[in-house]
Amino acid sequence: MPKTKQVVRREWTKDDIKELKAHSNARTPVVTISRATKGTVGALRQKAIVLGMGLGHQR
Repeated sequence: MPKTKQVVRREWTKDDIKELKAHSNARTPVVTISRATKGTVGALRQKAIVLGMGLGHQR
């Protein structure tokens, strides 16, 4: 059986949320935000939904 990758979770800091809002206002593509923040696309989209904002250049 292949080894499974350990899931590493981290909390969202105030700076992370501020950066996500800035990217949202700039309509940065989600893939670019993902690379910059080292988070998954799904995690970014879920946090944006919780915060009540749109994410990505095509909304």
